[in-house]
Amino acid sequence: MAKKQNKKSTQYLKSVIRDIVHVIFTEFRTLIRDRGVVIMLVVAPLAYPLLYCSLYMNETLTDVPVAAVDLSHSPESRELLRNMDATQNLKIEYGYGSLAEAEQAFYDKKVHGVVYIPSDFGKKLVDGEQATVSVYSDISSFMYYRIISQASTNCILAAGAKVKAERLAANGITGEAAVIAMDPIPTVGTPLFNEGAGFASFLVPIILILIIHQTLFLGIGMHAGTSREENRFHEFVSFAVHRNSTVKVVLGKSLTYFLMYGAWSFFVLGVIPRIFNLPHIGLTSDIIKFMIPFLFATVFFSMTISVFLPNRETSLMLFMFFSLILVFTSGVPWPQSNINIFWKIFAWMIPSSSGVQSYVKVNTMGATIREIRYEYVSMWIQTGLYFLTTCLAYRWQIKKSIKNSGGDTTAEVTMNPVEQ
Repeated sequence: MAKKQNKKSTQYLKSVIRDIVHVIFTEFRTLIRDRGVVIMLVVAPLAYPLLYCSLYMNETLTDVPVAAVDLSHSPESRELLRNMDATQNLKIEYGYGSLAEAEQAFYDKKVHGVVYIPSDFGKKLVDGEQATVSVYSDISSFMYYRIISQASTNCILAAGAKVKAERLAANGITGEAAVIAMDPIPTVGTPLFNEGAGFASFLVPIILILIIHQTLFLGIGMHAGTSREENRFHEFVSFAVHRNSTVKVVLGKSLTYFLMYGAWSFFVLGVIPRIFNLPHIGLTSDIIKFMIPFLFATVFFSMTISVFLPNRETSLMLFMFFSLILVFTSGVPWPQSNINIFWKIFAWMIPSSSGVQSYVKVNTMGATIREIRYEYVSMWIQTGLYFLTTCLAYRWQIKKSIKNSGGDTTAEVTMNPVEQ
C-alpha cells in the first residue's frame, strides 16, 4: 500500500514538473516572437546600464568656469585667485572690472559662479582687520553649487590660516604653539562609502535596480497586452488548465522571467559596477540572496498588474509615469524619514524600493544579509502576497475565458489568461 502511494506521489510530482517545464518553453517561444517584448526584456536590460554609466562616467565636475572680479589688485588677492584656479574643480577664465559685468556673464551662462574681491581686501589684511570675499554660485544645479562653494571655501580658509600664522609670528608665537592657536579643535572629515563624492556612485546603483524592475514590468505588461489586444501568438496549456491548476501556469510563467532576469541581473549588478568602477564592496552571495526574492516579487507584481492592462500601450504609460516616483520613494535620493506615511506605504508595496535599499546597503555600504533583514523579509512577504494575487487574478481571468467560450470547461485557454 505504501509503495503504491509513493508511486502515485512520484508520478504526480513528475507530471507537475513536466507541466511547468512545458509552460516555460511555451512562454519562451511566445516571447521571442514579439519584437517589442524582446527589445524590452533582452536588449533594454543590457543596453540601458551601459548608456547610463557612460553618461555619468565622469563622477565629479572639473574646471568649472568662474568669473573673478578683483578690485583689490593686491598680492594677496592675486594669490587667492591663483590658488582657486589651481584646484581641480575651478577654472578662473574671465576677469571683469565690475560686478555688473560678471553678473551679465553669469546670466549668459559663460560662467557658473563669481568670486568678488573688494578694493579694500589687501589693505584690511595688512592693517590686521577682517577682510571679506564674496562667492556667488549657480544654485540652479546643486552640482555646480557644491563644487564652487567647496573649492572656494577651502581656498579662502587656507588663505586665512596663512594670514593668521603671519599675525601670530609677528606677536612671537611660532611652531606648535602657533598651530594650536590657529586650530585648537582640528576637524578631520572622513567621507564614508563614496569618498570621491561622485555623482555616478550615488545615483547609478539606484538606476541599475530600477532598470531591472521597470524593464521586467514593462515587458510582462506588453506581453499580456499583446495577448489581450491581438492574440497573435495563440499558445495553449490545456493540460494544466483542464486540471484547474492555475498554479502551474503561474509558476511556469514566473520561472521563465526569473531565469531570464537572473542572467541579466548578473550582468547589471555584477559586471557593470566593475567595468565603470562603481562601488562593489558587497559579498556576491549576499547580493544573490536578496535578488532571489526581489526578482520573484517583481515578476509576481508585474503579472498581477498585467491581467488588468487593456493593451500594451498602457504598460508603457505606467512605466513612464511611475519611473521618477520610484526613484524618490526608494529612500536614497530623498531620506525616508522625510517621506510622509502615504508614500512610505506606496513604496513598501513596490518591490523596487526594498531592492534599491538592499543593493545600496550591501554593494555600496558593505552590509550583510543580516543587516538588511527588514528589506529581505519585506521582499519575501511581497513574493508571497503577489504570488497569491497573481493566482487569483489568473484564475478569475481563466474562468472568464471559459465562460466566454460558452461554458465548456474542457475548452482550451490561452497561456496568457486574458480576455480575447
